[in-house]
Amino acid sequence: MLRNAISLASRYGLPGMRARVLHTTTSNFFENEFQTQKVERLEKTINQVVLLGRVGADPEKRGTEQHPVVTFSMATHTNYRKGEDLIQQTDWHRIAVFKPYLRETVYRYLTKGQRVLVQGRLGYLERRDPENNSIVMKSATIVADDVIFFNKGEGNAGVY
Repeated sequence: MLRNAISLASRYGLPGMRARVLHTTTSNFFENEFQTQKVERLEKTINQVVLLGRVGADPEKRGTEQHPVVTFSMATHTNYRKGEDLIQQTDWHRIAVFKPYLRETVYRYLTKGQRVLVQGRLGYLERRDPENNSIVMKSATIVADDVIFFNKGEGNAGVY
């Protein structure tokens, strides 16, 4: 029993874990700059996003030929009551698709107004001032791993 507890503690980065030096790489998803970072201990983290909503505009191809990306906007709604009135608040999300097979399918078949489910992770885009290289704006983007299309007017859903 104690051996299992120690094993779980070390697996999930809990106190008492032996320190290990690992090399990991992270990348800004719009650029091909890799950063290497020494990690003293490995901890379990989760960066997962699931959105169900409607496509705001037809997908667009962006990026370079070496690093293509398809982007589209997506709307989700929150409904609540304010006194006697029913209020609907709309939130807009930027979706980026990098996986080649998924990127082409989204670009070819996804249309404005279509209901869609997106599973992915939260990523950040930094825009810099070219003169002094300082960060001007940082915005969140959902990097899609899976996109599930819902056919218009039908109960069937297609998984791509």
